[in-house]
Amino acid sequence: MARPMIGRTVRRLRLERRMTQQALAARLGISASYLNLIEHDQRGITAALLLRIAETLRVDLATLSGTNERQLEAQLRETFADPLLNAEVVPDAEVTQLAAGSPAAARAVLALYRAWRVAREDSGGLALPSGRRILLPLEEVRDFFNENGNHFPALETAAEALLTEMSANPAEKNHAIAERLRRRHGMTVTVGPLEGALRRYDPNARALYLSEMLPRESRGFYLAFQLGLLEAREAVDGMIEQSSPSSPEASALVRIGLLNYLAAALVMPYGPFHTAARELRHDLDHLAARFGVSFEQACQRLSSLQRPGLRGVPFFFLRVDPAGNVSKRYSGAGFPFARYGGSCPRWVVHTALSTPGTIRVQVAQLPDGAAFLCFARSVTGTPAHWGEPPPLHVIAMGAQVAHAAEIAYADGLDLERAAVGIGLSCRMCDRPDCRSRAFPPLEHRLALDPMTTSVSPYRFEVRRAT
Repeated sequence: MARPMIGRTVRRLRLERRMTQQALAARLGISASYLNLIEHDQRGITAALLLRIAETLRVDLATLSGTNERQLEAQLRETFADPLLNAEVVPDAEVTQLAAGSPAAARAVLALYRAWRVAREDSGGLALPSGRRILLPLEEVRDFFNENGNHFPALETAAEALLTEMSANPAEKNHAIAERLRRRHGMTVTVGPLEGALRRYDPNARALYLSEMLPRESRGFYLAFQLGLLEAREAVDGMIEQSSPSSPEASALVRIGLLNYLAAALVMPYGPFHTAARELRHDLDHLAARFGVSFEQACQRLSSLQRPGLRGVPFFFLRVDPAGNVSKRYSGAGFPFARYGGSCPRWVVHTALSTPGTIRVQVAQLPDGAAFLCFARSVTGTPAHWGEPPPLHVIAMGAQVAHAAEIAYADGLDLERAAVGIGLSCRMCDRPDCRSRAFPPLEHRLALDPMTTSVSPYRFEVRRAT
C-alpha cells in the first residue's frame, strides 16, 4: 500500500507563508535537518507531528493528505497522454513535482488543455443539426463542486435555521415542510399525473405539482427543494455570484445543484446524519430507512460530510449509466477519476450491473499502490409508460482503505488479499496482462506477433521516459 507523500505539500505551504525551514522546525519542536528529510519524503510523519504541522500552517488534515495533488497528477497524466498533443513523454516524477510543488501552474495547464479541447471540438464540427455550435457546461459545474469539497457551510447553516423554526419531528418532516409552504407562501401541493415532468412549479398560481410516479422519498426531497428555492435565494445567489459561471447554462446548473444540496441538508440534517452514519458504520440501507430517503440520496449526502471539527469519512460518489456516462461525480476521497473517456471495466462500478439491487464490494488498487474500499449498487427507476426501458444507474462510493474499519462493507474482507488492480482508464493503464482491456495505452507501442495469442487483447511495449 502506498505511503502518503506529503513532503512537497509541506514545503509548498511553508514557502507560501515565507517561512524558513529553521523557523518552521523551531515551531514544530524538531530539527531543521529532520524537516528537510520530511519535505523530501525521506522520513515518515507521526500522527502527533502531522497535527502540529496542520495547526502551525493553519490548514486542515485534508490539505496535508495530498488528496488535491493526487487529483491534479491524474488529470495531468491524462492530459499529457493525449496523442493529439504530439508531446514528449513526461516522466511521472515531473508530473508529481508539478502537481505538488506548483499546483497553480498545474491547474493553468489543465485549463489551457480544456480550452484547447473545446476549441478543437468546436472547429471540428461539434454542432446541432441546425448548425449551431454547442458547449456543454457540465465539467465547469463539476469543478465548482469539487473545488468546494462538495460542502457548503452557508447552506448547512440555512437548512439548520429552517429546521429550528419548523421544530418538526423527524418522522413528520415532509408534512412540516408542506405546511410551511402552505402557511408562509400560500402554496398548494398537488400529486397527480404530470406529463413530461416530475415536478412543476407555477409561481403565479403559487402551485407545486408533483408527479404521481415519484416514490415517497422523492416527493419529500422536492418539497425541500421548493422550500429552498423560496427561502434560501440570497445564500444561493451569493455563491453563484462568487463563482462567476462562464455561461447562463452553467449558472443554472450551479443553482440547481446548490438547491439540491440544501434539500438534502433539510431532509438529512448534518448533525443527526453524521451521528447515525458513525453509529450504523455507513450501512446505506439502514441510513436511508432511518431518514426516509432513497439509497442514492443517502449516498450523496455522505459525500458532503466535511464540516471542520465534525468531518465524516471522506467518500467519493459516482452515478453512471450502463453506457458509462457519468451524470454525477464527487471525489471527496481523492479518487483520481479520469476526466475524459471511460473508466476501468474491472472496477466494481461496472460489475454491479450484473447483480441488480445487490451491493457489490471491492478493494480497488490503483497503479500507484493507493487502495480504496469501493461499494456499488444498481438502482432502477420507473419508466414513463409500458414498453419503455426503465432508467438504470449504478450508484458507487468509496473511501481510502485506512477508513475500512469504520465501514460495514469491509467486514470479513482481507483487505490486502482481496485487492483488485484497476486503472483509471484503458488508455492510461500500463497493466500488460489485463483480459478486460478495451484498447492499448496511448503511451506505448503495440507489439504485434501473429505467432502468439496473449491473455490480453492487446500486447504492447512499455515505453519508458528517460
